[in-house]
Amino acid sequence: MTINIILLGPPGAGKGTQARKLVEERGMVQLSTGDMLREARSSGTEMGKRVAEVMDRGQLVTDEIVIGLIREKLAEGGKGFIFDGFPRTLAQADALGALLDETGMTLDRVIEMQVDDEALVRRITGRFTCGNCGEVYHDETKPTAKEGVCDVCGSTDLKRRADDNEESLKTRLLEYYKKTSPLIGYYYAKGKLASIDGLAAMEDVAAQIDKALSEA
Repeated sequence: MTINIILLGPPGAGKGTQARKLVEERGMVQLSTGDMLREARSSGTEMGKRVAEVMDRGQLVTDEIVIGLIREKLAEGGKGFIFDGFPRTLAQADALGALLDETGMTLDRVIEMQVDDEALVRRITGRFTCGNCGEVYHDETKPTAKEGVCDVCGSTDLKRRADDNEESLKTRLLEYYKKTSPLIGYYYAKGKLASIDGLAAMEDVAAQIDKALSEA
């Protein structure tokens, strides 16, 4: 069954982790705005050149360009799409809805990953990743078996994001609540929203998502 979903939640809620599980287990296609922009920039296509020009000027990529990139990805087909990092605003939600209508596709479920801000700060400030394979770790909840060495690939290139600190995270949370949280009411009114506990154990979160999708 083909199903298209949006993952909503503040930075650090675990959207990327759950998207990867859905890709692995259901064969869905993850549409991450950041990944699409990086891919387009190095592609050499006309759209890629537009992206590169905007980013090289230090400007924000327009909604029109992002929708164009999504249109290209949808045309490639797949076993359902996961929108991760888009939409972020009500205007983007309207644009995505119009694109799906245009392509004869549906949005089946919007998963809101609810979190407690203080717990989220603890989660993020303890997070680090493997620079080689991308595996994510945490000082308290998921340390590496051997200090300084990735469990998956054995790399010692473990790193923390520069903005994974309390001050930066609170700024990012404020931005999320101002611009993105109105989408929760928007999709609730459309009957698409399912809210889950984003701070539960990873497998519990995955089970909640599976349940929400089975009810879509």
